Amino acid sequence: MECFNCGCLLTENEFCTNCGADVRVYKKIIFASNRYYNIALERAGVRDLSGAAESLRQCLKLNKNHVEARNLLGLIYYETGEVVSALNEWVMSKNIKPLKNIADDYIEDIRSNPTQLDTLTQAVKKYNQALNYCMQDSVDLAVIQLKKVLSMNSKYLQAHQLLALIYMSQEEWDKAEKEIEKALRIDTSNTLTMRYMKEIDIAITQDEGRSQSKKKSKEEKNAKKYKSGNDTVIQPINNKDSRGLSTILNIIIGVLIGLAIAIFLILPARIQTEVAKVNEQVAEYSELLTQKTADVQEREGQIETLKEQLAQTEEALEAYTGTDGTIAAYEQLLEAASIYMQEEPDVMAVADSLGKIDETYVEQEAPDYFKSVYNELLALIGPEVSDSYYQTGMAEFNVQNYSEAINYFLMAVSFDETDSLALYQLAESYYRNEDLENAVIYYNLVIERFPGKNSAVNSRRRLNTIEQQQ
Repeated sequence: MECFNCGCLLTENEFCTNCGADVRVYKKIIFASNRYYNIALERAGVRDLSGAAESLRQCLKLNKNHVEARNLLGLIYYETGEVVSALNEWVMSKNIKPLKNIADDYIEDIRSNPTQLDTLTQAVKKYNQALNYCMQDSVDLAVIQLKKVLSMNSKYLQAHQLLALIYMSQEEWDKAEKEIEKALRIDTSNTLTMRYMKEIDIAITQDEGRSQSKKKSKEEKNAKKYKSGNDTVIQPINNKDSRGLSTILNIIIGVLIGLAIAIFLILPARIQTEVAKVNEQVAEYSELLTQKTADVQEREGQIETLKEQLAQTEEALEAYTGTDGTIAAYEQLLEAASIYMQEEPDVMAVADSLGKIDETYVEQEAPDYFKSVYNELLALIGPEVSDSYYQTGMAEFNVQNYSEAINYFLMAVSFDETDSLALYQLAESYYRNEDLENAVIYYNLVIERFPGKNSAVNSRRRLNTIEQQQ
């Protein structure tokens, strides 16, 4: 034990031999703290986790730097499914004693298995969602969520208690009793669990009493009473129909027993043969089942290993790609370049691959060499792709399908901004489609970009017409 004032080791004296501080009360506090810790150890040994946790909290009230108490309290929290509280205690313990602290091992065990940590975290979230469902009177949804929670973390004490409480509210006493028994196996003396168990026992006892009362009253209805002196004698009512039925049943049972005896006397050898065959088949199936069980266990181990590797791979891949689709963008660019380098490249396929690349990524995040290749490919295929879209747009325009024509002319302009005809036909399609606002915009663009061409002259005429209409 160290002095609270100077940190020197204390002796049996009632004062510190180094600084002279009075340590009588301090020693009593430390002894009391250690006593609570020892009581907690004994309670935890018999799975009295609630009592152990209470003793540890008293211990830490007296000595907040008691590292062993914090570590044990974290283990109790972890055992009852409260992972966050457990980590909190272990982190505080590590801050108090950074070196040679077993809390390091506890924290590392959790960090080394991110899949398990994620599962436990999801269990807590689903438990909170179940609480919300209960507050909203959506009891069925709460039961579903709690079953998912317990499939993820079967030691979640509060989930067992809440599920039992829901069953109690629905008077499903058998199910509630099963959940409370599971909770008792986790913590043998939790006050809330014991209270629920008492309520369940009372309810089950009352149900059994009502059932026995109904049975007794039914028997009394089928009995008659008469006086014998001063005594009342209750005698079952003789029913001729029931006697006749009993006789018929006895005859049928006798016939069946006779047939069974005859069969066993006539066919004993065949029965023994069939039994031997069945035993052989059972032995064969047992061997197969044992082999299959071993195979299943081996495969389950392989599956768990693969799941861990997959999680690590996905984490690495996510760390590389982020959320901007970098790999997808590079794949589309490589695909476009590969198609273009063929002997007879399909420029529309190249355009389709380039069109799948996010323009925001190209403009804001892509490196310079990516932008260079992207722009070079656009420049190489632009006029030909634009002409293809222009021809398709004209076909739609000629059959007065102006909405489709607008889409194709927009694509043509996007691949070749120098195509004055495509830009003019786009404005004309908007005009024919009675979208005058967009028509005015694109007529002005034609005039601005191609002032000396016929398309600009036609655009000015169309603008004058629109002004007269308005």
